[in-house]
Amino acid sequence: MSYFYFKPKKTIQAKDGIKAQSQRGAFAKNWWAQRWIAALERLVDSGRLSRGRSYARKGQVLSIEETKDGIAARVQGSQPTPYKIKIQIAPLTDARWDKVIDALAEQAIFSAQLLAGEMPQEIEQAFESAKVSLFPSQRNDLKTDCSCPDYANPCKHVAAAHYILGERFDEDPFLIFRLRGRTQEQVMQELRKRRAGADEIVEEEAEEFEASIPLEDCIANYWELGAPLEGFSVAIHLPAIEMPLLKRLGAASFVPDPGIESLLRDAHQTIGRKALQIAFQEQKEDSKAS
Repeated sequence: MSYFYFKPKKTIQAKDGIKAQSQRGAFAKNWWAQRWIAALERLVDSGRLSRGRSYARKGQVLSIEETKDGIAARVQGSQPTPYKIKIQIAPLTDARWDKVIDALAEQAIFSAQLLAGEMPQEIEQAFESAKVSLFPSQRNDLKTDCSCPDYANPCKHVAAAHYILGERFDEDPFLIFRLRGRTQEQVMQELRKRRAGADEIVEEEAEEFEASIPLEDCIANYWELGAPLEGFSVAIHLPAIEMPLLKRLGAASFVPDPGIESLLRDAHQTIGRKALQIAFQEQKEDSKAS
């Protein structure tokens, strides 16, 4: 009796792929990105997860983009033609979103943090009150597909794309909102409508409270340490609205059409990209030091 041994094909090294920022250890830094990674790791066996991490760190993911249906990616495997990946999350219905936003509107801190570009950790409680989850919590919440011949789904190529996407979540926490069917601005607009009266009362109370503390009463405690910063989080990303400050200032009377925005757009974009680059470099150095 003769036996045939089929040697697995060697992976083709990708050129100009998207290499993961994390070359060892955990992929995600922020809690929301960790939730995204955990959603996949519940569905994939350890072997494919390990190979997926290796693919992500070697730059085998060629592209990954947001589409109207979810996420589309291309991953270079052992075949000359890259495999096509799809990752989808079931969007929430309008009725579910209304219940979620009602719950968010009950606490002013949610509006403040969301407006500042932060994802409050307690936000999941608002979704739970509407009997839904923000992140995939069940197998049917997350749909994946790959054009590779692997019988398993999710496969290592899906895992690689998912890990890279986890790093995108670190930079843009509101990607999960969009995958669930709403943009950050849509959610904020609804929150503003619901909190229109409540916010005015809070602001009046805050002004009254601040005015009631004389400066001399604070001098004795000037050198004491304030609240610890362990729970303080910073979301680093470009603003959802391009050049928000210039748009708030309005048209400049001394600049003829096409306007000051068009004259300063390139400068603003260059400064924004450089600021992100510096911020992420400092964040990475701080992580190594800690």
